[in-house]
Amino acid sequence: MDVTVSELLELFLQSPLVTWVKTFGPFGSSNQDNLTMYMDLVDGIFLNQIMLQIDPRPTNQRINKHVNNDVNLRIQNLTILVRNIKTYYQDTCLLTKFKFVVYIMVHFFRSEP
Repeated sequence: MDVTVSELLELFLQSPLVTWVKTFGPFGSSNQDNLTMYMDLVDGIFLNQIMLQIDPRPTNQRINKHVNNDVNLRIQNLTILVRNIKTYYQDTCLLTKFKFVVYIMVHFFRSEP
């Protein structure tokens, strides 16, 4: 069974991850073809905007808003995205661990006479 690139692209755009991304707002108009919608998604601009909604802390890195099929600009945008996701999860996990340690300490000192 041969699957064409356009069929794979259509399957990808209907995947649960892309469906979740669409809940943050439209990243392509309804009259765009699948390739244009895919390119709008992978240029990193919309994904970085989603990350700013999840973690609105300002970053010192500016994303390139006009990628124009430049692979280097796309890579820079996606690198910024990955770095922001990593920072967010490290901070979130560190805060969770800290809260857990405080909880254990409070519980321990309560039980001591």
